[in-house]
Formats: sequence, structure tokens, C-alpha cells
Amino acid sequence: MKIQRLSIAEAIASVNSTTRGLSATEAERRLREFGANRVERVAGEPLLLRFVKEFTHFFALILWLAAALALIAEWSSPGQGMAKIALAIVAVIIISGLFSFWQEFRVERTLAALKRLLPHDVEVMRGDVVIRISAEQLVPGDVVLLQQGDNVPADCRLIEAFGVRVNNATVTGEAAPQARDAEPAIHDDALRSTNLVLAGTSMVSGQARAVVFATGMRTELGRIAHLVQSGTEAESPLRRELARLSRVIGVVSVVIGVVFFAIGRAIGVPFWQDFIFAIGIIVAMVPEGLLPTLTLALVLATQRMAKRNVLIRYLPAVETLGSTTVICTDKTGTLTQNRMAVKELFLGRVLDSTAAAQRRSELAERFRPFFLAGMLCHDLRETKVRDENALLGEPMEIALFVMAREALPSAQRTPRLHEIPFDAERMRLSVVHEAGGGPTLYCKGAPEVLMSRCSRMLLEDEVRPFDEKLRGQVQDAHEAMAERGLRVIAFAYRPLSADWRNMELERELVFAGLAGLEDPPRAEVPEAIRRCREAGIRVIMVTGDHPRTAAAIAREIDLARSDDCPVIAGEALRSLSDTQLQLALDAPEVIFARVSPEQKLRIVEALKQKGHVVAVTGDGVNDAPALKSAHIGVAMGIAGSDVAKESSDMVLLDDNFASIVSGIEEGRAVFENIRKFLTYILAHNVPELLPYLAFSLFNIPLALTPIQILSVDMGTDSLTALGLGVERPAPRVMQRPPRRREERLFDWPLALRAYLFLGLIEGAAAMAAFFFVLHRGGWAYGQLLAADDAVYLQATTACLIAIVVMQIANVFLCRSASRSIVSTGLGGNAWIAWGVALEIALILLIAYTPPGNLLVGTAPVSGNVWVFVLPFAGGMLVLEELRKWIVRRRQRSLA
Repeated sequence: MKIQRLSIAEAIASVNSTTRGLSATEAERRLREFGANRVERVAGEPLLLRFVKEFTHFFALILWLAAALALIAEWSSPGQGMAKIALAIVAVIIISGLFSFWQEFRVERTLAALKRLLPHDVEVMRGDVVIRISAEQLVPGDVVLLQQGDNVPADCRLIEAFGVRVNNATVTGEAAPQARDAEPAIHDDALRSTNLVLAGTSMVSGQARAVVFATGMRTELGRIAHLVQSGTEAESPLRRELARLSRVIGVVSVVIGVVFFAIGRAIGVPFWQDFIFAIGIIVAMVPEGLLPTLTLALVLATQRMAKRNVLIRYLPAVETLGSTTVICTDKTGTLTQNRMAVKELFLGRVLDSTAAAQRRSELAERFRPFFLAGMLCHDLRETKVRDENALLGEPMEIALFVMAREALPSAQRTPRLHEIPFDAERMRLSVVHEAGGGPTLYCKGAPEVLMSRCSRMLLEDEVRPFDEKLRGQVQDAHEAMAERGLRVIAFAYRPLSADWRNMELERELVFAGLAGLEDPPRAEVPEAIRRCREAGIRVIMVTGDHPRTAAAIAREIDLARSDDCPVIAGEALRSLSDTQLQLALDAPEVIFARVSPEQKLRIVEALKQKGHVVAVTGDGVNDAPALKSAHIGVAMGIAGSDVAKESSDMVLLDDNFASIVSGIEEGRAVFENIRKFLTYILAHNVPELLPYLAFSLFNIPLALTPIQILSVDMGTDSLTALGLGVERPAPRVMQRPPRRREERLFDWPLALRAYLFLGLIEGAAAMAAFFFVLHRGGWAYGQLLAADDAVYLQATTACLIAIVVMQIANVFLCRSASRSIVSTGLGGNAWIAWGVALEIALILLIAYTPPGNLLVGTAPVSGNVWVFVLPFAGGMLVLEELRKWIVRRRQRSLA
């Protein structure tokens, strides 16, 4: 039998302890056996190994190889600029690896937040003496002393309790203080047992002695910590796509490099010269600027999302959010305002709206005990906020107190003589106050509970027996309120005699009436749900609320449009197998109510098994496993616990569901933007590769050197590529379904457009500019040119200028794969504007200044080169516009 079901004596005996605690010797022995009372890290990959992995993934290995080969080439043939190439590539690897490794600290930060929930020191009885020890030294069988304000250091069974109320929010997510006593519990659920206090919770009031029965990772808090660490963390679709892209580009680059190295050897090119050219091909094919540009684009996207109350904690989550197909959302505070207000009253036999304070004053004249109960039955505290009085406590109690104060503005609050605290088992709160005619008990609680304890009912100014007819009327009113989504609270009272302290108080009560409270839905939520529906995203409510209330709110916000929308309560969910749960999730609409944290995690896992990309909201410590397991964990910024925030990928700064939808819109834009700058970056790989093909196959001087290639990849193109990465969402982005899981970041249409269309046009312009300068300088086919020949330097400069000019035109073409440049325009993106300015400035510095000439290996060219290149840019614009027109026409024919 579990310890909560045992009597006090049996509970102490079950852990081989006494009311005086353990001896020092026994405590020391148990410490060796059970270990320290702390949240431990589950054994996993060493931090050093994870650090190394960030620098040894496939794409990084390709870059390391290119850097190593460049250093070898510099050693064998100094003065070719290969050392500069190696250093630039290594810088890219280090910057990208350090940033990725930073993301690995999320679990460590979550553990740190969990550890902060446990106290540093605790008072404990050892050998009938009270001493203060470190909480880590607690062992099962210790007897601890707790009082108001203490954090509970371990899972404990109360053996003495005086007015104890605890805040279990860190473990259960319920913020309302719960009463606790030392009597045996009636069930085995540790989270609901009224005689247990759990590690990480806090004492709101009272004093207690308790015997420890679980420490460290054996506690409920430890179990959550284990789930957080050992739970499956969904791989980001973006990470998965980037890994695939890295493999494709890396393999293609190395294969092409090796093939042309072999061709060079076959036609008699000297080894080291051929080796340098092979490295150049690899450098030309690998987009070195991709990872840093992607990182910066994601950072800027997160800054834009922060302005929409979405704080991104994990960069790949930006794009993953855009892939979301299902959102599992809480109700209170996310779909609703978490600002409860009394909407209806049932007094006497009348169901009345209470919108006007004047109407409440009229009712107070006839139903004064009802409003006095609302004013006195609470655990609120008054405080000063900006020199104004404010109430701290549950939103429901605040709403009832405000209602009563408006009805009885001149009523004086009398001293509280006694209190019987609320708890989940009793489902009621009773207080005794001095009234004009003597002490009076006022009671607040669930209607079905209070009705069973009432023998009379207040009707107008008289009290009548609470017969079956009146009970039926009250029950009908209760059900009508609940059907409208109201939370219904009943009030009762009872005048007491002078010897009330010696009698059973909560019986023979007078039923005073019902209050129906509304937590209004956020005004923007219905529109947000409509946008989700248009975007092909399912929204599933997963709440701890009553099924009927959940269904009513779902209908009000248009989440449930059909009358037969299934509502699956926690009890029913517990009886479903995994297969049955997955089949239940096939329903077009479904609501989960009265669910536990473990069931929430189970729902997330079932959706993932069905192939969905899942976003889930949460605010408590108990939500951490589900937040970590989901593809996107969404924590509440206002009501969320530190542990929930640390386990999440993003935080809603306003706790508003509509902000999730805004984040999805931005996330969808991120995927499209990555494709835009990927097209842009890959397009210039072709004009960078063609010079090596021409050199190897046709014995033509090398039109572009490796250092000039890097000047494009990591210099002139960097800011314009970044500009494409931060483009605003397209006008109809939320009217398209989520992208398919099999849809690739790098697919055939993108490759063909980048390499065989835009890239070939740019390549033709670059080679044409190269030959234009060579022929003007008197070069003839087959003639060899020295690396420092003035004509050769000018020709390579012309090739470089052509690539830059074509990329300036290309950045505006890449703003959309189908929309005309007329609709996308030339403005509206400051990053692109500054990027174009930077490209022009850099190419001018590279071509026309001595430091630029020395660093990149260039020479000044005449203005004729610029005039020669511009028509190629115009031609590319016309051809790309024609391609887009064909695409749009085909899309319309398929629609």
C-alpha cells in the first residue's frame, strides 16, 4: 500500500523511522545508499563530444578538407593566395560551429531551473534534536519541519499539519493553493493526495512536520527532470534539410574536383598546378557563405518576430514553426484572457444577467448573504501597484470579490474567526465571520457539493425548505450556465450559535445562489483560428478544464464548428490504446479536457507518429516534457514557469494564441526566404566553375582565381543574400497549406533554375567579359599569360565585375520564383538596398584601389567593361521574366 494510504504511525514505520527522526549514523548510511537529494543529469554524450560534433558534420568536413588542401597548396607553391583562402574557410567553420554548440545548453539551463526549485537548507530532526542541514543531505526517513514560505525539499508524508496550504504549480501546473492535512488519503495518486507535499512545491501557509519518503531523482520533480532529459527531441526540419543539402553539395563538389584533377593530369598539367585548380573547383562549388548567411537571416527573423510578441530561443525553430501542421493549445490565458468576470447570477428562482453594477445593488437588498459570501470567501491579498490598490490571487476569486464589492460598496469586512480551506477533494471553502446577529459561516464551492449539504434555500427575503422542486430548478440553472461555457460557483451560509467551535459546521446550510463566471476569449482568437484553418493547420484544445466548459469555449471561438465535436476527457483517454488514440485524432475536430501532463505528452507523441509537425503550448514545470518532445515547444511568457521557458523553443510574450499564428506566418516566410537566397548563392557558383572547366578542357587562361571566388562568396554577395533571407511574408502565404514533409529545401526546380538558367546566363556574361578584355589586349588562343601579366589581371577583374553586376540584377529576380519584378518591386527591403550599395562599393575597392588589387589579385579596367556587361544583365532580366510568366500561366491552368 502506498504511503499516502497509511495511517501516520504506519507511514513512519514504512520508511523505518520514528517521530524523532533518524540518528546521525543511520542518516549517513542512507545518504551513501540513496545518494544526494538533488536533480541529477542523466548520463548522455559528454559535452566535449557534442562540441566536437559541431565542427565535424559533413559540410564542415568538406570545408576542413578544402582549407587543408589550400594550406598544402600554399606550402608547395607560395604566393598563390591559398593561405588567405584557408583562413577564410576556417573562420566560417568556427563561427557556425560555435553558434550551433550554443544551442546544446538548453537542457543544462532547464536542469538549472529545476534545481532552483529546491531549497538550499532545511530544518530536520536528527535524534530528537532539530538541526539545519543542506537539502542535499536529506534521506528517506528524515523528519523535516516546514513553515510558511518554505520550499519543500523532497517528497514528504505529513505527520502533523496546522493550517497547511501548498502551491503545487511547479509540479501540477495548478496555481491555486491546496490545503493539506495528515489524515490518510483515499487514493494512490501522489499529485492529488492531501497528505503529501512534493519536492519543488512551496508552503503558502501553516506549519508542518513531515517524513521524507523520496529524494533526488525518485521524487515527482526528479521524474519530470528525467523526462525532460530522456524524452525524444524532435529534429528540426531545417536541420534535416541543411544536412541533406550539405551532403549533396559536398559530394558533388568533391567529385567534380577529383574528376577535373584527373583530366588535368591526363592532359599533362603539372601536379601542383593541377592540385591548386582542383581546390579552386571545390571552393567554387561549396557555398562558404551559406551557413553564416543562414544564421544571420534567422537572427534577423527572430528580431522581427519579437516585435510580434514571439521570442525565439532556438534559431532552427523559426523555420520549423512555418512547417507546423498541428497546434495543441491550452485554453486558459492562451485562448482566453485569464480575466474572469461574473456574467450571470441565479438568485431565488431567477437566472439574471449582472452586467450593470446598479442591478447588483438592487439584488443585494434581497440577497445580502449571497454577496457577503462572495466578499468574504477568498484568499486574496491587497497590495499597492503604482499607488493604487490591487488584488493578488486567483482571477476567479478576484471576479467574485469585485462583484460583491460593487453590490455592497459600504459593507465592512469583519474579522475572520475560522477557516476550512479549499481542496480538490472537498471542492469547497468555508469561513466564519462575525455578522450583525452573531457568527456566521459562509461557504463557496462546486454546486453539486454544496447542494448536498443544504437543507434550506434563500428566496427573496425568506428562507424555505430546499425541496426537490427547488433542487431541480437550481440544477437546471447550473446546467444552462455550464452549456454556455461559464464556470459555476455556488454560495451558501449558516448562522451559528455561540458554541459553534464544538459543532460540525458544514451542514444544514442555506443555499444562497449561483454565480456564472466567464473567462472571455481573446478578441483576436477567432480570426487567428480562421487563419489557421485557411493555412491548413489543425488546432486542438488540450486543457485541464471541465469537458463541457472546454466545448462551450471551443464553439464560441469557432474552434469547434460541428455539434458532434468529440470531447475526450482524461479518464476516457487513459483507457485508449496508442492505436485508438491515433485513430481518434483522425477526427476533423477534437478536444481534450481534464488531461494530465503525461497525457498531454502522449497526445503530442501520437500526433508525431501520424507525421504531423506539432507545436504545443505550456506554462508549468509539468509541461516541460511535452514542450521538449514537440517539434515546437511554446511557453507562456507571463504565466509560464522558468522550467517551461527553458524547455521551450519559443516564448509568447503576451501569452496570446494569435501570436503563435503570427509566428507561423513569419516561419513560413523563412523557408521561402532560405530558398530565395539559396537560389541566389548557387547561381553564382556556375560562373565561378566555368573558368576551371574552360581551363581544363580548352587550354584557356584561368578566368577567376580562388581568392576572387571567395571575395564574391563571402564579400560582395553577403549582404544582398542576407536581404533575401529577411524578406517579409508573401501576401497569400497563410492561404496555402503547410509544406509537405517530403518537400525539399533544395529540389530539382531550384537546382535547374539556379544552375542551368540563371547560373548559365551569369557564366556566359562572365566569360564574355573575360575574353572581351583579353582580345582588346591582343591575346590569341593558345597564348600563355603570366599570373602577374597586366592584361591577364584586367581580364580576371572584368570577369569578377561581370559576376557582381549580374548578381545585382539577380537579387531582384530572386525575390520571388513566380511573381514578376513589377509586383515585387525594387524597394521595400532596406537590407537589399544596402547590400547592392555594398556590392558596388566593394567591387570598386577591389578593382580600383592598390590594397584591393594586392589582396584579390586585380587591376583597374576601363569603363568599356561596365558598358559591355550591362546588356547581359538586361537580357537575364527579360529571360527570367519570360520564365516566370510561363510558370504563372501553368499555375493558373492547374488551379
